[in-house]
Amino acid sequence: MNILFHIINIYCNNAYKLKLLYHIIFIIEIKNTLFWKLLMKIESLTRFFDFKKNYYLFLMLKINKLNMKKSTFITTIAFAFMMLLSFNANAQKFSELDKSPMDCASFPSDYKVSDKQVKIVYSRPQLKGRDLSELAPNGKQWRTGANEAAEITFYKDMNVAGTDIKAGTYTLSTIPGETEWTLIINSDLNTWGAYFYNKANDVARINVPATTSDDSLEAFSIAFDKDGTMHLGWGNVRVAVTMK
Repeated sequence: MNILFHIINIYCNNAYKLKLLYHIIFIIEIKNTLFWKLLMKIESLTRFFDFKKNYYLFLMLKINKLNMKKSTFITTIAFAFMMLLSFNANAQKFSELDKSPMDCASFPSDYKVSDKQVKIVYSRPQLKGRDLSELAPNGKQWRTGANEAAEITFYKDMNVAGTDIKAGTYTLSTIPGETEWTLIINSDLNTWGAYFYNKANDVARINVPATTSDDSLEAFSIAFDKDGTMHLGWGNVRVAVTMK
């Protein structure tokens, strides 16, 4: 039996160790003392006590077939139940994809170029049958995306639509308009939307032209062209921001 366990320990991964041990228990006519020895070997083989707890539970529920004493059986069932609760409590839960997923755009846009000049991280809401004027109304400050405020990083001093901006990371919000939008570059970071906006921390306010397109974008989008101009688009609205 020791030789068999030695072979299993060397040539099998943890999942197969447990499966093989389960079959060993029920292939041979097992006695109570041997059963507990097997459980101890399972624990030593897996090393991690919370690994594949469903096999522990399955094994322990079979104890009733081994004609164990009543008190031992109740104790084992209670122990198995505690393990099951522990497994469920420790299972990592993951959220579904956000309705306005986070994205980023950078210049140079080529992923092979690691020496970036500017990068913007933002979220991408969708129209979903709604009018753009409802989501980003003219004359009102907008977070320029969704969820957290958009953050733009300049890796070097840059000129943004005629205004010099020092290298650094800033929040970017906008005020939409019919023919022009106002960019608001602010030094506050890690803010939610525009709700905690503090005008005193503005680095610059820059007016840029807004145009329309025949093509409608369902999701808010930001992209850089080959010259480094940043383009914002949503619905039929397009905004171009030159950067040098």
